[in-house]
Amino acid sequence: MKSKNKLFLTFILLLLLVNGYYYIVPLFISSDKNLEHEIAEMVLTSNDLVKSYNKDEKKSNALYAGKIIEITGFVEKVSFLNNRNTIILKSNTENFGVICDVHPNDFENLKELKENQKIRVKGICKGFLKDVILLNCSIDLKPNE
Repeated sequence: MKSKNKLFLTFILLLLLVNGYYYIVPLFISSDKNLEHEIAEMVLTSNDLVKSYNKDEKKSNALYAGKIIEITGFVEKVSFLNNRNTIILKSNTENFGVICDVHPNDFENLKELKENQKIRVKGICKGFLKDVILLNCSIDLKPNE
């Protein structure tokens, strides 16, 4: 009977260790990666990205979610609320845009932005709520025309 209990406890302990490794350790690893020198997997405009998500969200998530993408668009608004530095890029769709959560290393570039300025951002696409969400964005103030 005691050997069965030891075996059972060993199995439970092993199960807890494996779960801890896969579910808890990633919480402590920073996902705040600077993407400035990373290569984008796709390059498109804010209009094309929003249009794609409006047309077919499921297909767009398969194409873009979790990937580093580079977006060119026009600044609608810059926000500094709740220790979050955010840019909203315009789209042709009136109620939708692209929300770019800017990496802290680009704070100086963020302060230079003006409404209706054309910029390029590179970030990790997280999907679509009311707007398309990009995280850890780096800013290029002089996009290629």
